[in-house]
Amino acid sequence: MLDLTFIRTNTDAVKEAARLKNNPIDINALLELDRRVVSLQQEVEEARAQQNALSKKIQQAAKEKNVELRNQYIAQGKQLSEAIKEKEPLLAQLQEERYQQLLLVPNIPDPSTPVGKDEDDNVPIKYWGEKPTFAFPALDHYDLMQKLEMVDIERAVKVAGSRSYSLKGAAARLELALMNFAFDRLSRKGYTPIIVPSMARDFAFVGNGQFPKGRDQVYEIEGQDLFLVGTAEVSITGMYKDEILKAEELPLTYVGYSPCFRQEAGTYGKDTRGVFRIHQFNKVEQYIICEADHAVSVQWFEELERNAEELIQALELPYRIVNVCTGDMGDGKVGMHDIECWVPSENRYRETHSCSYFHDWQARRANIRYRDAEGKVRFVHTLNNTAIASPRILIPLIENHQQPDGSVRIPEALRPYMGGQDYIRPRQ
Repeated sequence: MLDLTFIRTNTDAVKEAARLKNNPIDINALLELDRRVVSLQQEVEEARAQQNALSKKIQQAAKEKNVELRNQYIAQGKQLSEAIKEKEPLLAQLQEERYQQLLLVPNIPDPSTPVGKDEDDNVPIKYWGEKPTFAFPALDHYDLMQKLEMVDIERAVKVAGSRSYSLKGAAARLELALMNFAFDRLSRKGYTPIIVPSMARDFAFVGNGQFPKGRDQVYEIEGQDLFLVGTAEVSITGMYKDEILKAEELPLTYVGYSPCFRQEAGTYGKDTRGVFRIHQFNKVEQYIICEADHAVSVQWFEELERNAEELIQALELPYRIVNVCTGDMGDGKVGMHDIECWVPSENRYRETHSCSYFHDWQARRANIRYRDAEGKVRFVHTLNNTAIASPRILIPLIENHQQPDGSVRIPEALRPYMGGQDYIRPRQ
């Protein structure tokens, strides 16, 4: 969330951020609620101060054995106590309402962010690799995977319902190879490997910024304060809730793995073929906790993106990077780039990676702080980036590397994780 003092003193900037991010929050209503909270809080604090003063007067009257005056002070104290008891529940209610509204206030986007309404307004800023040309009838990923006996959607749907799938044969090995490939590459760069819980409590989703918005995308385990995560980022954020780190501990650099789950609410009829938009997937995520400095955040943002590019280039996939516009980037993000890999069957690039930085927006929600070199306690900055998410990455990987004989070439960088296998071939 944003600092309340910042909202009070930069109201126009916050209103503009909400407008640019298509966020309907009423900042004027929030500030009016804030004024009610502050006014009532002052009333309660003044009444408590009067109580303390009366307590001393009661003691003094008792010493002076002035019973009448003592009883008068006691009666006044009871009146104050009743007034406080009456106001405290209302104060608590208004404070909670203000907190819930604060959770909906968007972050201020970086000036370099393009203004736009949705993904159609994202701006391409880089292209890499040559799109393949095929001298044979190229197939889409689903036809290829069926011919190579790599997927069984029908039986998976029988077990788990729509948008389910089962990877089998070479695809099962390929997915594990991709996870290990990304895990190893980033571990060698000094990132700490971590496998996190795929279930998290409500506070972790609030801290990460997925609640209260986004609840419709998350699977809840009924009867327990537990939800299935859609990224390791949720769990890592939650792990550091309410902690004060030492300056020398920063930055914390993680490469996290978790099975992930997503309801895909609101996508009825969209991307129903194959394994692009599904309920369960596996992902390796980059996650950074660093000092509260914009320049430092930008440096990490650029490194995370380079890391993701190195992985995609090693997989020999053509891609582009887009600067995500204000209306598509989400409430919490200061800056965001998507990496989109080329999908030949659709003749377009599709998003496979996202890279974002938040400044202290997540840290304030999760109360993650550090003590800087001067001893001042400050909120950290956080960043995240997709390293590899599967099976989505399988789509461009399989389609771009298909061969005339119906096989799929495995990129050299991935072969050590596939036992040296260089092609996925149809069964003879």
